[in-house]
Amino acid sequence: MKDLSVLIVNYNVSYFLEQCLLSVRKAVRGLQVEVFVVDNNSVDGSVEMVRRRFPEVILLANKENLGFSKANNQAIRQSQGKYVLLLNPDTVVEEDTFRKCFEYMEDHPKAGALGVKMMDGAGKFLPESKRGLPTPWVAFCKVFGLAALFPTSGLFNRYHLGHLSSEQVHKVDILAGAFMFMRAEALDKVGLLDEDFFMYGEDIDLSFRIKEGGYDVVYFPETRIIHYKGESTRKTSVNYVFMFYRAMMVFAEKHFSGRQARMYSFLIRLAIYLRAGLAIVARALQWLFPIFLDGLCLMVGVLVGERLVPDPLSLEFSTMWATYFVVWLGAAFFSGAYDKPTRLYRLVRGMLWGSILLMALSSFSGMVGQVNKKHLLVAVLVGLVGMAAWRLLHHFKLYGHWRFGEPKAKRIAVIGSQNEVKRASTLLRQAGAQEPLAQFAPQFPASDLIQIKEIIEIYKINELIFCGKDLAVSQIIEWMVQIHKSAIEFKILPENSTYIIGSSSKNTRGDYYALHIEVNLLNPYHRRNKVVLNSLVSAVLLILSPVLIWGMKGKKQFFKNCLGNLIGLYQWVGLKATATPESKPSILSPADKESNQRISPAAARQIEVVYAKEYTPYSDLVIISRNLSQLGRPA
Repeated sequence: MKDLSVLIVNYNVSYFLEQCLLSVRKAVRGLQVEVFVVDNNSVDGSVEMVRRRFPEVILLANKENLGFSKANNQAIRQSQGKYVLLLNPDTVVEEDTFRKCFEYMEDHPKAGALGVKMMDGAGKFLPESKRGLPTPWVAFCKVFGLAALFPTSGLFNRYHLGHLSSEQVHKVDILAGAFMFMRAEALDKVGLLDEDFFMYGEDIDLSFRIKEGGYDVVYFPETRIIHYKGESTRKTSVNYVFMFYRAMMVFAEKHFSGRQARMYSFLIRLAIYLRAGLAIVARALQWLFPIFLDGLCLMVGVLVGERLVPDPLSLEFSTMWATYFVVWLGAAFFSGAYDKPTRLYRLVRGMLWGSILLMALSSFSGMVGQVNKKHLLVAVLVGLVGMAAWRLLHHFKLYGHWRFGEPKAKRIAVIGSQNEVKRASTLLRQAGAQEPLAQFAPQFPASDLIQIKEIIEIYKINELIFCGKDLAVSQIIEWMVQIHKSAIEFKILPENSTYIIGSSSKNTRGDYYALHIEVNLLNPYHRRNKVVLNSLVSAVLLILSPVLIWGMKGKKQFFKNCLGNLIGLYQWVGLKATATPESKPSILSPADKESNQRISPAAARQIEVVYAKEYTPYSDLVIISRNLSQLGRPA
């Protein structure tokens, strides 16, 4: 029997997984440990990386995304450890984490599960390290914000047990699935992870069952891990809201009954509608606000034009001016004026195309002819000046300089040996980032912190890179905690890795420096064009349907597909072999470009990767034209 079985479920986070496994490799020393990686059909080279760099790892490569619970159970059934650890791939463990957890569990036979102190990528404590049972009252306080208003209250913030010190060992109700150190004997008694939970909620359910089984669930802060929380950026999305609260509903139906279950069900449904509604409103306002500001600038332009070029007819045609605004702003939108990063030329291009379109329409309808052309020109020019001005002010507020379109200048320092600093500089240069301004080779830990702070002050450093080959994870975490300032970001260069990884907060997806690879399908410009193309193709197909329908397989489904694509529910060509739960259903895939060939799943995945990198609307048109008879397939 092994001392410990470490289980890591991975899905498309090769860069995090590599760093996690490097830290695990150091933490297993002194114990008999087996490490499992269960890959849920990643397409980012995760499987190949594990095979190449970590031959000691037991790799289970699934051909589909089984979800968190099924994938963990898959490994648990093969594990031989006295203890089982569920570990997220976006974590970094200290060198003594496993040993300390093992020793505590050995000394406390009533402990069935243990969680540790988790820090985010900026060195801040993550309150979800310890949680209370989500009863109806706890859910009510969480949903209506009482927990956030009273973070240290034992009454209102039992969700994160805010009244319990984060520096002391406590018995708690719930642990985070990012790090759950469990007694295999307890799992044998209470059962494995509930596979009704695809994502979210399974850690709550398992913690609850372990406690119900007569074991203690323990928060143990005497060792720490970094948890980048790579999924947290999705928490503002409507999809996340429904997935998370659906998991809460499954938990309630399983463990509560009677009046308590009805109350919980009501609160969860209320939370779903409130959070989903707030998410929709927040995203809509965030998306519309720049367009609203541009509309105000155009309105100022119209008023200025009225003063400079008197036009008695112009004010009588307010609805006509509204039409002009729609055309101008619509052209700016499709030109990419609202895409990130902001580029002034996109705005100018959009306004130019909008003006050309209005002039063209005037030759057919006389619409523009009712307004003085000089007035129109003044309105556009003044509007453009206003649009550029507010963008520049916003840019200066964010980045502290007037160089429009350039992000905040990185002032980087690297902490590590000369060879590792040189390697970091090479990676930064290849990734298009600024090379480090300072370097520091730690030798005397007692005085290192003072010297690092002096370097930060002298060079005005806003990003620190730690070399994982030269530094212990425990030292990195300690420095992050001690140095932490809102203006400083931290990243780690793992040993022999081509990634430099970090995250500025728990609400920011982990990011990294690596060789830059442009993926056209992720570009907002191409994604927007793809949606427009789907609708236009659908309209054309519907017009031509009396002719096309005779050679169509699945005639009724064809009309359903046309309507689904017309309103944006489906897509004619999309990723199938590499699809995620958030992907829109697609009729065809890039593999259909060679319609007469049978293609293996691995080849289909590779074709889709190339398609995503090199995507243009023409790619979709080619695939659709070669598969006209197949457009009646189910999505």
